[in-house]
Amino acid sequence: MKELVAHIATALVDQPDAVRISEVEQDDVVVIELAVAKEDLGKVIGKQGRTARAMRTLLTAAAGMVDKRVRLEIVE
Repeated sequence: MKELVAHIATALVDQPDAVRISEVEQDDVVVIELAVAKEDLGKVIGKQGRTARAMRTLLTAAAGMVDKRVRLEIVE
């Protein structure tokens, strides 16, 4: 899951070296926290959150294949 988010995020941003991803297990949910450079935050979120929603949809589909629940949080 972490690698999937990293691949998508680095392709979207102008500063791929500033992408930071951490994975935390809370109860039965895997929480993936994505941090990018302040200038790239809009690119990761997208217009009206469409890009972020698409990333969450892809993560949900990938997590379903391995019987896990996942949540993506985009932090500043």
